[in-house]
Amino acid sequence: MTALVADIQRASVHDGPGLRTTVFFKGCPLRCAWCHNPETISPKPETLLYPEKCIGCGRCNEGCYTGARVICGREMTASELIKIVCEDLPYYGETGGVTFSGGEPLMQAAFLREMLALTEARGIRCAIETSLYLYDEEILSRMQLVMADLKIWNDALHKSYTGVSNERIKENFRRLNALGVPIVARTPVICEIDQGVAEISAFLKELKNVRRYELLPYHPLGESKRLALGLDETRFTVPTKDYMKELQRYVFVR
Repeated sequence: MTALVADIQRASVHDGPGLRTTVFFKGCPLRCAWCHNPETISPKPETLLYPEKCIGCGRCNEGCYTGARVICGREMTASELIKIVCEDLPYYGETGGVTFSGGEPLMQAAFLREMLALTEARGIRCAIETSLYLYDEEILSRMQLVMADLKIWNDALHKSYTGVSNERIKENFRRLNALGVPIVARTPVICEIDQGVAEISAFLKELKNVRRYELLPYHPLGESKRLALGLDETRFTVPTKDYMKELQRYVFVR
């Protein structure tokens, strides 16, 4: 069995507690207009083109040495992936581990089950970053932490900007809460959209296993990758410090 992996980030400190190995899978059921990992949306390999890096060497078939042509999407077996993970094992300490991210890792659920068998046998802690549009009780119940987004409260707006309804996501938050797994909930802050942060915060406060609610300011990290994929440029702006400060009253930690 294989999975299509977009990237592996080692020594990550932003994808869960401690030092982590973050595995980014390709494929996502959402099409968020602001996505900062647009290369992980398609479930197929893709080529990112950065013409400004091209030196015209004519050796594209041998692999691009300047980074002007980047192939995103590598088929990997669980055995291949666990070997990479185990190289980082000495650095995890008491809190670190592996984070499955994407894209949407639950789109490759069978592979995740195989990976969990390998990580659990080695005592490696696992976390997942998910949209919660998909739900797999067996996988989610075996995670030490689930990081999940609730991006927009209004369903019509959610459909407009992500391509899917949020009703399933809200219900999956309730189902996940019932499992007793620690949850970190997040909202990417997009100034141009009335996201209903107050309503999202109130909803999440009713779920006892939501340990923290975070607001993540939009970052234009994905813009260069969108252009490299031949996608249209988006028109979102980075929230000001004052705008983020105004929303901080809705953040909570338990």
